[in-house]
Amino acid sequence: MKQVKLKTKVATRKMVAAAMFACLAFVLNICVYFPSMAPFQHFVDVLAAVFLGPWYGCASALLCGILRMMSGRTIQAVTGAVFGPILGGLLYRKTKNIWLVFAGEIVGTGFFGAMASYPLMKWFYGLDAQSPFYYIPFYLPSAVVGAAMGVATLLVFQRTGLVDRMQNELNR
Repeated sequence: MKQVKLKTKVATRKMVAAAMFACLAFVLNICVYFPSMAPFQHFVDVLAAVFLGPWYGCASALLCGILRMMSGRTIQAVTGAVFGPILGGLLYRKTKNIWLVFAGEIVGTGFFGAMASYPLMKWFYGLDAQSPFYYIPFYLPSAVVGAAMGVATLLVFQRTGLVDRMQNELNR
């Protein structure tokens, strides 16, 4: 019984943190606007992948993507966000290496997210870009810049011991 309560408590904390990360990404993307780019989404995705893991990180990215779609963005707000924290979070879970979260975010978003956008943009919006590789040059720079900001922040947090404290706090 006590184990079930502990799991519920951890899940609740992670859900709340995922919602806070989603709101942070949404607000940062609204306040600091880059046409056709959302580097702050990737910044927050890296943080969420490390602190929450792949699945809660994905939930955070999905929630932010839905909020961004409701404010006038296309479905790319979702496809450009959800693959990075999954891949980065899985890599971090296996290795505890922050640099692999960076690589996971770039590959997950810059390639998988871009490739997933092609059929969805064609299906939902009727836009035929003629190639599934069309969106990669748009996604890749945003993912690199945002993931680099996330890694820089995590390295500072790691030096001060904040990464371990946050992870312990979320999992106790």
